[in-house]
Amino acid sequence: MIKRWPARSPDPPGLDRFRYDIAAQEDRCALRTKVSIPAILRRSTAKGFRTVVNDLSIAGFSAKSPNRMHVGSICWLTLPGLESLQSEVIWWQGGVVGCAFARLLSPIIHEHIVSRYPDEDD
Repeated sequence: MIKRWPARSPDPPGLDRFRYDIAAQEDRCALRTKVSIPAILRRSTAKGFRTVVNDLSIAGFSAKSPNRMHVGSICWLTLPGLESLQSEVIWWQGGVVGCAFARLLSPIIHEHIVSRYPDEDD
């Protein structure tokens, strides 16, 4: 027997955006590089705070964020020597936030940043 959901319900019960976002992280459009970059992260309409970017790709980044950041929020990342980059919060867990850039980062700029700020653990 096939279970049918009411027409007003777009998704089956129990299927929520959070679980989809986690699954979507497994299929990334760009390779991430572990780094340790001092940066400023600012939520829209809020004051920026110092952070450390943990990994970087042309599509996004993860960084330390002790304060909860809500999925879908717009934020701005300022890396040393670059203008602020608009991004969207994709996930936040245990003091770390993952964001997707509104515009892909140039591969040339990505390589330049990665070469200047290698991961401290390597």
